[in-house]
Amino acid sequence: MSKRPNIDIDHYLNLFLEDIPLMDVRAPVEFDKGAFPTSQNLPLLDDRQRELIGTRYKNAGQDAAIALGNEMATADIKAARVARWQAFAAAHPEGVLYCFRGGLRSKISQQWLAEAGIEMPFVEGGYKALRRFLIDSIDEVIASARFMVVGGLTGTGKTPLLAELDNSVDLEGLANHKGSSFGKQIGGQPTQINFENALAVRLLKLRAAGHSLMVLEDESRMVGRCGLPPALQEAMAQAPVVVIEAGLEERIERLQREYVEDMLTAYRSHLGEEEGYLAFSNYLLDAIEGIRRRLGGERYQQIRDALQQALQHRQLESVAGVYRDAIAQVLEQYYDPMYQYQLDQKKERIRFRGSYSEVVSYLRNLGVEQ
Repeated sequence: MSKRPNIDIDHYLNLFLEDIPLMDVRAPVEFDKGAFPTSQNLPLLDDRQRELIGTRYKNAGQDAAIALGNEMATADIKAARVARWQAFAAAHPEGVLYCFRGGLRSKISQQWLAEAGIEMPFVEGGYKALRRFLIDSIDEVIASARFMVVGGLTGTGKTPLLAELDNSVDLEGLANHKGSSFGKQIGGQPTQINFENALAVRLLKLRAAGHSLMVLEDESRMVGRCGLPPALQEAMAQAPVVVIEAGLEERIERLQREYVEDMLTAYRSHLGEEEGYLAFSNYLLDAIEGIRRRLGGERYQQIRDALQQALQHRQLESVAGVYRDAIAQVLEQYYDPMYQYQLDQKKERIRFRGSYSEVVSYLRNLGVEQ
């Protein structure tokens, strides 16, 4: 059995650049607050056990806490834990484990695995050290990188454009939210910690790939409930801007495709035919509710009633038509004037304007020249 060394600070970066599978042995309550993109929670202690041992530690000290932990580690519990870890190791022979600080829980987990014939290194410093590394990395990468912001009115295709570039950071993708009343996505949003961790990993990978220029969509401080790090907000506020231009009809068609056709397909794929359609219906009705103030009470009620009736009778052409009517109004009355005002405030920073394909070409050339 070959010995694999534990992971120290000099090797944290490789864990993220190489997408090393990470076995998180913290309790579920800790994992749910924040983890890393490649982490899987296979706890040494469940939430109740962690609470009891923590209380014993505070009241009677470390030795008493360890003794209680040993009492709880019955043969059945230990066997169940080790079996799950063995399955993880078999699926991910390059895997690494971690606990909160790289202390007792990591050592016990490593020891139990070794007794089962498996050598798995743990992260020295644990979750806390890895989290600190990623937080610091965000500031370091931002300080050394150049940024270009993609702007444009709603529906010009800013997010799809990012997917065509190797040097982009899709903030909405990382936040799993499209940043508007219609932005809710299947699966919900990550915690703020998980959003920041995923952002840091993306930035590190772009830097490692040699990209000094990074392209982002023009976003506000919040993407749904996920907040941008202050350093990134500042960098984006100073970055040059490129603007995608498109006519109203083209934008409405894109929005109708993305928020009606694509979302219905996604919900059905995720939840099945019937449950998926119900979830899609609730999504559209909730989204219309989100723009109620901008539509005005009377117009909102007309649109909601028509949409609800079309959804109830599964008249998808009517659903699309009602949606189109609502979006056309809210674009012309609210979003377009607001975003045009915001673009006017950035006019000194605008470097290029053009169609979707022209902006893609411009940004690709910039990436080559970097």
